[in-house]
Amino acid sequence: MPEFEIQHITRYVYDAPARDSANQIILFPIKDEYQDVLKQEITVTGNPIIDRHIDYYGNEVGSFTYALPHTELVIKSKILVSTKHRPFPINDIFPAQQWEDLKPLQYMVPYIDFLRQEYFEGADELKQLVEDLKGTADTPYQVALRFCEYVYKNFNYIKGVTSVETTLTEIWKLKAGVCQDFAHILTEMLRLIRIPARYVSGYICTDKNGMRGEGATHAWAEAYIPDYGWLGIDPTNNIIANENHIRLAVGRNFMDCSPVKGVYKGSSGHRLEVSVVMDDDKVIVKEDVVTEVPYAVIKPAVDHVAKNSYQRHLEMIQMQQQQQQ
Repeated sequence: MPEFEIQHITRYVYDAPARDSANQIILFPIKDEYQDVLKQEITVTGNPIIDRHIDYYGNEVGSFTYALPHTELVIKSKILVSTKHRPFPINDIFPAQQWEDLKPLQYMVPYIDFLRQEYFEGADELKQLVEDLKGTADTPYQVALRFCEYVYKNFNYIKGVTSVETTLTEIWKLKAGVCQDFAHILTEMLRLIRIPARYVSGYICTDKNGMRGEGATHAWAEAYIPDYGWLGIDPTNNIIANENHIRLAVGRNFMDCSPVKGVYKGSSGHRLEVSVVMDDDKVIVKEDVVTEVPYAVIKPAVDHVAKNSYQRHLEMIQMQQQQQQ
């Protein structure tokens, strides 16, 4: 079983002291029969208490608040992960039966969110494309691999042309982006033909030169294959995700899996730096502007405490009652 040691450092540097920084981190690798966490250490500036919970999609999520004024916030995660090779699906069931087996999933809670399509300009064009690519005699597994190859060959891998806020409409028009864009397009293609598909965030760890996304945060898709389960597919590299892909989280899209996000009070000026170190001695990536599955930008909050919808509704009722008195 291969083992991978990864140190992931996220650093926010502020132009002026920030305070009341409330953050959420999803930096805890998934634990299952194909991936195990042998060791993990997480440290945060100011040593705040990190509360943990499991979210709706089964991801382990941490949250913390650093209230004191600070000009820098550093989050360090060091993990030692072991993985196992997962066998590939076997096409020993008639294709028609496999497609029939997928139909009931649209009414089952674990899969509904992963079948929900996002409307965007070009959706009709993409729908026609996937129908043309789908062979009548092909299994869902074969179709998923064909869609993966299509994205790999027809979208240009270019850093810096997109961000976490880039929409599907923009990605479709650009026909370019980085791994999170490739994953978003592939999940949409799969959902259009009723194959449940989810977004995956993590790392890709290989010794091969030229592997896109190697040594940085990475993203790919998973397709649900009847009588098999979730199959990882990496359209950025046109490969099946297996023992060299370290999974951190799954969700509908990037926002469900963002490794770090939060809010703070203070000046809007800040800089984000990320570094990923493997095997303790080789810095693979260090960037001031992250384009490889960017972290959600921490947006400045106004001086008052943000209120949720219930609080706002309650205050509105109270104001109306006061006006009526």
